[in-house]
Amino acid sequence: MSGVAESGDDLTKLPTIAQLFQTLIHPVVMQRPMSLRIYGHRQLKTLPGNDTRPTSSRVRAAIFNIWQGSITNCRWLDVCTGIGAMGAEALCRGAKQVIGIEKSPRACNVIQQNWQKVADYQQQWQVIRGDILQKLTQLEGQQFDRIYFDPPYASGLYQPVLEAIAHYQLLETQGEIAVEHTSQGWVAPAVANWEICREKVYGSTGITFYRYGES
Repeated sequence: MSGVAESGDDLTKLPTIAQLFQTLIHPVVMQRPMSLRIYGHRQLKTLPGNDTRPTSSRVRAAIFNIWQGSITNCRWLDVCTGIGAMGAEALCRGAKQVIGIEKSPRACNVIQQNWQKVADYQQQWQVIRGDILQKLTQLEGQQFDRIYFDPPYASGLYQPVLEAIAHYQLLETQGEIAVEHTSQGWVAPAVANWEICREKVYGSTGITFYRYGES
């Protein structure tokens, strides 16, 4: 279709310059990154769009309140890290080591920027990019005091990832793992030698905590 009006066309039906401009900028406005602040009023970089789903501030605060007193000097593993908000908060609260596994290259770049911003020189952190199940094998021989697992809710990763964490013995014997999921219709996977120690619901988000069962 030609952009030039022919003789006899109704010029009142043609879009104005302002309307054309609004059409061009609208997708950009909708994709603007949101603001995200964590412990200590530190602001993190985020990603536009729906590729990542940062854990809400309400849920973050609740989890760190539950784990209060056990974060300082802990070893933290963040599985399906997103933009790294949970790991960043762990660093801010004194974790001595934080490792994140994330598949998205764009997200990994943001995680590195966020963790570099909040970590001090004594803290160790690492971002591992790639398939979650494949990369968990690289951690065999290491153990973590606190593990946070927040996959896309419909990804089908819950059972295989939890079984892999158990198989490679990544959870320290006195450690805990928190699993984020939808609060509606979610069935907690059974994992050999683990037990559910608490379950919490925060609106549409559920958190299930596992630890080793008593022998």
